[in-house]
Formats: sequence, C-alpha cells, structure tokens
Amino acid sequence: MAKAQLSFADIGVTITVPAGTRVIEISDKLNSGIVYGCREGDCGTCLMKVTQGMENLSEPSALEAKILKEHFAGRDTRLACQAQVLGGEIVVRPA
Repeated sequence: MAKAQLSFADIGVTITVPAGTRVIEISDKLNSGIVYGCREGDCGTCLMKVTQGMENLSEPSALEAKILKEHFAGRDTRLACQAQVLGGEIVVRPA
C-alpha cells in the first residue's frame, strides 16, 4: 500500500500515513489546530491551507468545491474532512 508523509506545520509534526487516509483523521489524533464542527452541523470549519503537495491529495468533490466557494477559499485551501492522501509529501496548516 502506498504511503505518504503528512506534515502539520502548526505543531511541527510529520507522520507517515497510508494512501486513502483523510487529513482530518490524523489532525484529530495529533491535536492539530485544524478543527471541525461537522458533528455539530457546522460544515466548513475544517478549512486548511495546503502549503506543499496539493497534487498528492484527492481532487475536491462537487460538494467540497461548493463549500470552498461559499467560504471564498483560495486554490491552496481544502476541507480536511474531504481531502484524502494519495502519496508523496504534503504540508498543511489551519486556514
């Protein structure tokens, strides 16, 4: 199975994760500053900046693209709950 190096710039931690992992799964375990309110019905709270390796994340779904547009997010911004790691090196931080 493919692996990736996922780095959280806000806490200075890099971890090896399997392909298919959603960023929010790891962020939650590491207590990164990427927070989410999905469980409370507050979609869009897990915005994150991808400072390196955007090409190593899954493409945004139609729903994610809609939410990013509603939040006026830039091209370097993704939802941590939707972005899946594909491989390579990725660096993220809270938006």
